[in-house]
Amino acid sequence: MELKDIVAINGKPGLFEIKAQSKGGIIVESLLDGKKVPVTATHNISALNEIAIYTYEEEVPLRTIFKTIGEKENGAVAISPKESEKVLTSYFREILPNFDEERVYTSNIKKVLQWYNLLASKNFDFTAIVETEEETEEA
Repeated sequence: MELKDIVAINGKPGLFEIKAQSKGGIIVESLLDGKKVPVTATHNISALNEIAIYTYEEEVPLRTIFKTIGEKENGAVAISPKESEKVLTSYFREILPNFDEERVYTSNIKKVLQWYNLLASKNFDFTAIVETEEETEEA
């Protein structure tokens, strides 16, 4: 399982792994219950590899944040996304000290921790995340 194959689908809980291409879209498997479902162009999907978090200087890719949390937690599950707003903000500041507090809401932090914990529970290898940034854009 690679981060580039993991997607979030708007309106559906959890994360999904892309399993196959179909005529009308893609087939994904839920990381929550293992069920396979078809996803068409009408669904709003986001590849985790393409998501970034705002800081005061730039946008930091989610993969970088996952890798940092993975190093901090040694690949184990992080704090619960159900913690208080103060605890979540404080924890996230340890991970990404300069995140833009006006544009990154507590709900965003909860989502990042939910996704990280789901991947960690599936023994995702956060050390294998590669920092492939603008290599394709510059070519």
